[in-house]
Amino acid sequence: MSQQASPRGTFLKIADVVKAQIEADEEMTELPSATDLMREHGVSRGVALRVFRALREEGIAEPVPGGRWRVVRRGESVDRRPLAERLADVITVDKLAVGAPFPSTSDLCGRFGVSRPTVSKALDKLQAAGLVSEGRQGKQRTVLALPNREESNP
Repeated sequence: MSQQASPRGTFLKIADVVKAQIEADEEMTELPSATDLMREHGVSRGVALRVFRALREEGIAEPVPGGRWRVVRRGESVDRRPLAERLADVITVDKLAVGAPFPSTSDLCGRFGVSRPTVSKALDKLQAAGLVSEGRQGKQRTVLALPNREESNP
């Protein structure tokens, strides 16, 4: 798109181009950055952000931490609960008893596809809630209490 094109609807045209890229590439999981859209289509940052907003409204994209956007595919189910809640579920899913060793930070990083600092922050929340023990170098965390799930389905 040239800069001389009409600004009205430009973001919709760019959104159509991005949708076509998503449909053509089944492996695509992340949208181009706003900078990439600006450079490729010769538009302002505001127009690039409107592209993301349009794709979000159509249910094709969603924001992720760090200012990036990810592709949402039809029929895809993603657990969007906070990581601390998902880590608490590990106790139930893995049938861990009180006193049992909790999976290591490295194992949890691989299991949930997140970084070590992200897992550490979530584990700190579980520790504050009294579900797991404090972790230190060379000392594995253990389960201190089982999560209470009575509040679901009144």
